[in-house]
Parts: sequence; C-alpha cells; structure tokens
Amino acid sequence: MLSELLTLIYILASVTFIIGLKMLSNPAKARNGNLIAAAGMTLAILGTIFLYKDEYGQRLHNYGWIFGGIIIGAVVGALAAKKVKMTAMPEMVSLFNGMGGACAMLISVVEFNHLSEVFYKPGWSEVPWKINGAIIGHLLTIYAGAFIGSVSFAGSIIAWGKLNGKVKDFSFKGQHIFNIVLLFVIIGLIIFLLFGLNPLNYKLFYLIPFLSLVYGVLFVFPIGGADMPVVISLLNSFTGVAAACGGFLYDNKVMLTGGILVGAAGTLLTILMCKAMNRSLKNVLIGNFGGSKTVAAQSKSGGNYKEISVSDAAVAMAYAKKVMIVPGYGLAVAQAQHACHELENMLEEKGVEVKYAIHPVAGRMPGHMNVLLAEADVSYDKLLEMEHANDEFKTTDVVLILGANDVVNPAAKTDKSSPIYGMPVLEVEEAKMVIVNKRSMKPGYAGIENELFFKPKTSMLFGDAKNILQQLVVEVKEL
Repeated sequence: MLSELLTLIYILASVTFIIGLKMLSNPAKARNGNLIAAAGMTLAILGTIFLYKDEYGQRLHNYGWIFGGIIIGAVVGALAAKKVKMTAMPEMVSLFNGMGGACAMLISVVEFNHLSEVFYKPGWSEVPWKINGAIIGHLLTIYAGAFIGSVSFAGSIIAWGKLNGKVKDFSFKGQHIFNIVLLFVIIGLIIFLLFGLNPLNYKLFYLIPFLSLVYGVLFVFPIGGADMPVVISLLNSFTGVAAACGGFLYDNKVMLTGGILVGAAGTLLTILMCKAMNRSLKNVLIGNFGGSKTVAAQSKSGGNYKEISVSDAAVAMAYAKKVMIVPGYGLAVAQAQHACHELENMLEEKGVEVKYAIHPVAGRMPGHMNVLLAEADVSYDKLLEMEHANDEFKTTDVVLILGANDVVNPAAKTDKSSPIYGMPVLEVEEAKMVIVNKRSMKPGYAGIENELFFKPKTSMLFGDAKNILQQLVVEVKEL
C-alpha cells in the first residue's frame, strides 16, 4: 500500500515539474510555476523520507542527519536568495548549479562503494563475466554520473569565479587540444573499467571524478565573458543529466523526470543562446569570444562622438511619443532597475509610450534583464523580445540604451571582419534619436568598438546608470 502511495506521489510531483516548467515560459506565470514545482519537490522529498522501502523492506533511518541537512540547506539557500544583489544573481545561479553537480558526483561515489562492498572480493584478479554483465548498466550509470557531475561542479565554480571577477580568463598554447585529449582519456578509462579485468577497481574509478574535475576547470577557463550565458545554460543541462543518472541508480521516477527536464531544458536554452549570438556551440567552447585573448586590432576607430546633457536628454524623452529603453549589464551593475522604472512612470505621466527592448543574451545569464526588471515591478507586457522590438524601432522617437554594448552594435550586420558579424542585434539605429548611457567609451565583452556611438543620430550620456536615471527623473518632473 505504501509503495503504491509513493508511486502516486512521484507521478504527482513529476506532473508539477512539467506544469511549472511550462509556466516559466510566461513571465506573468513564472513565479507561480516555481511555487508549483517547489511544492511537488517538497511532496516527493517527504514521501521518500517517510514511505520509501528498499528491496528488503527496510525504511530510511538516520532522520536526524536527513532533517539536519535539509534544515541547514534550506536556511543557507533562503538567506543567500534573500540577500543576493541582482548584479550577483548570475554568480548565485552558477554556484547553486555547481552544488547540484557535486551532489550527483557524490551519489555516484557512494553507490560505487556500495556496489563494491556487495560484489568485490580482495584478491580477485578479474570479475566473472556473469557478474560483469549483471552490473554493467549500473556501473555505466555510476561512471556517467561521476563524470558529468564533476564537470558540472568544477565548471560552474570557475564560471562563478569569472562572473564575480575573482577568476580571470586563462589559456595556454594547445589547451583546446589538451582538453580534447583529456576528454577521450576519461571516456577511454570508463570503457576500460566497464569491459576490463576489474570494473570495480577502486584506484582507477577515483581517476574518473578527479580527471573530470580537471577537465571541468580547463573546459571553462578559456571561455570569454560574452559567452557566459551559453556556458551557464550548458552547465545547467549537465547537472540535469547527472541528476537523471541518480534517478536511474535509485530507480526513482521523480528524480529521473526532474533530471531529464532540466537536462532537456538546459540543452534547448543553450541552442537558443547560440542562435541568438549566431555562433555554434563549438565556437563558444573553442572561440574564446570576449576573453582576454580578443584581438585588439579588430577594433576600428569610428571617429568622433557627441555628448548630450541630462537636461537635453530629459527634454527629448519628455516630448517624444514613444521611448524604447534597452537595458544592459551596466544597468545591473548600477542596480538602477528601480530608478529606471521610476523614469518610465514619469514619462508615461507626460503621455509618452514607454517599452523595453530585451536582447536574449544581454547580461551575464539567460533572462538576466527580465529578472532585473521584474524585481522593479516593470509590467511584463512592456518587455519586447528582439524580433518584436526591431519592428518598433522605426516608429520610435528616442531609444535610451543603459549599459548595453555588443547587442546594439551595427557592425554585426555590416562588418564582415568583426568577431560579432552575423549576430542578431537590436536595430536601435532605426530610431529617430539614440541616447547611450555608459560609464566610458570602453568596449564591451567582445572587445571591439561600437560603431553605433559614432552615428549622427547617437548621443553619449556618460555616468553611472542609477545616478543618471535619478537626474533624468528630476528633470522630467520639472518640465
């Protein structure tokens, strides 16, 4: 009876995961989708703790350790989520994703030790083929979980360090070749352990997570800052696949379903991110786009730029019919999302139509700008995706760009020698007037100069985004 009830709980939890994931596709429903999926996970956890029985009819024990871990993890997670700044959200996502990878890796290590205790006998020179055949699928899942989980953990930690500035881009001559060789060594080791003399060899098994950790570090080190959204989504898919391996090991349907959903969603998101940048995944992993190795000679001097005062910018926007705001990482760094929403409200009181143009790879993680503006209670209906935004720029009087760079660079359409050539961008130059807020003329992640800054219709408004927006609010209010 209890096993049937647990199966029903797993089915219900799996359904909530699917419903929650579906709701995440709509910003207005995303919060409820998260809550529904979280409720399903809570139900699955409690069902496992109190209803699960192994093949011998034994229930889980050590409830003190189990609930102690849950309470500590819940407190740490809640405090981290509450206190994290929106600028640090990508780092937190990477860090939490890495913890998922580490968990999957540790599950594989524990299950390998457990399997070894059952089958391994000291002094064996080889394992009988009938035992090898019986456990080969189980071992393959263990090895895969150790490999993928370790790569996800190490890669996510390096990504976390690079996002918060503690880890710099690093590469050495021939590193990509070394990475490929190391990858084949790990795969070869797994094959050897599966079909070799002793698949339960302790010493050789621990080489899998060790070499995988090294590979994860070297895998992310050379990848440039502009490709971080792709890397984060890719590592997220790795963690999902590693979690699915754990579901196979424990024959846990809800763990398997959740892992597959995360893995599939992360893979699809990675493909979408690559499409948004007009880059193949191979180029992302090998190209070092936006890294320290970017060739400075690819930048071309665009000529002279003109500045605009805060007062003139306020007048231009206050007397416009339509204003489009393009948020970028500079907005996140300045934590200016609330000031931006306040300016939006002031302009709308003047009868100005205000919308936001969102590029899919703006910021440091997928959906970074959407999350940022959602915190400031910006209406979801005003957030236009790139395709829809590009249709409206021709009828826009003023475009206000806040800290965005490469995603508005016209060189992506006109300069075949540019490293971002072919990347879909926001066509802001189609508007009647463009105002660019930046701290300086420093290039973006791609390391190239932005042709937009030197266009006749473009004016530069230098300064911290939050400070500039607050000044604009005051100026607009006085008009």
